[in-house]
Amino acid sequence: PQWLCAMLSSNMGHHFMVQGAMIPRKLKPFLCRVFSSYKPKNDVKDSYKILELEEGCSLDDVRNSYRNLAKKYHPDSSSGMADSKAFIRVEEAYRVVLSDLTGKQKSDPGEEEEDQFKSKSLQHRHYLSFEGVGIGTPSQREKQYMQFRVDRATEQVLEYRQQRLESRYASSDLSRAKDVRQSKKVKITQAVERLVEDLIQESMAKGDFDNLSGKGKPLQKFSDSPHIDPMTHNLNRILIDNGYQPEWILLQKEIRETIERLRKSIVASRRKLGEPMTLPEQKQWSRICEQFAEDIRKLNKRVDNFNLVVPILSRQMVHFSTDKEIIRARKSYEAVMEEVSDSDMKENEGEEGKRFGWKSSLLKWLNL
Repeated sequence: PQWLCAMLSSNMGHHFMVQGAMIPRKLKPFLCRVFSSYKPKNDVKDSYKILELEEGCSLDDVRNSYRNLAKKYHPDSSSGMADSKAFIRVEEAYRVVLSDLTGKQKSDPGEEEEDQFKSKSLQHRHYLSFEGVGIGTPSQREKQYMQFRVDRATEQVLEYRQQRLESRYASSDLSRAKDVRQSKKVKITQAVERLVEDLIQESMAKGDFDNLSGKGKPLQKFSDSPHIDPMTHNLNRILIDNGYQPEWILLQKEIRETIERLRKSIVASRRKLGEPMTLPEQKQWSRICEQFAEDIRKLNKRVDNFNLVVPILSRQMVHFSTDKEIIRARKSYEAVMEEVSDSDMKENEGEEGKRFGWKSSLLKWLNL
């Protein structure tokens, strides 16, 4: 396989380059032919296609194309298209194209020595380090590799900044509507504050505040309790002076008024039916009790809401019982009926006393 040949040739080539001074001159050409026996399988036309070039291009074009493709397909690169097989194909194509270009340029006498050196040098030595980037001597390739790393880091920084800007602008588009509404609220609030301040200054200029009671006296900022915040105390005092009541107090008042109204209504309904009740009146009374039970159920929901908002635990209320309220209504009805009967008896006695009063007074006069 290709990777085994490359590894063997690299190890042997390294040993050959290190200990080249110890090898006789007669054996060097033979060893060079042995170590350079690994030849790529690509044709010249296919190699140009792989490097995305056309025949007749310059050496700089070949190097630039190979550098770009190495950045794209090298396994150690940060590119998303990294592929070891593709990188091997690019490497083989690059060597084929380089050998083709050197073969075409052999006619130039000034480059014969360089061509001889390149033919004898191990081509795979260029790709054993520096991520396969650069050509030339190791020092030249090191400089090219450092520049490559700088360019890659710069590209990564630019991509990161671009992603951050895109995400920032995407989020700003969503919050732009909220910012517009908030700015409108702030403008309205500031306009109202300026208007109030202008009215106060105008009143002060007219002298409307000169005859106020308590002028020149200190304000009563603190209450009797030193543990209360002065600002909280003043705000509570202003609210109380203007008739503000907490929600739980209003609910409590509403619940008490509702239960009193229901109690009076059921007693009045019972009085209308009379005593004793007939069969139709009993049916009507049962319907009245059902409606009363429904009203009590709705009232108990208000009690639940009241218990959720009341700040004092001892002020919480219990549910009203329908049976107990009906029994209470009956007792109230009986008490009302007794009062009515007593008042009727007193009226009858008063009428009889008026009727027979002249006789008693006559008897008393006769006795005298």
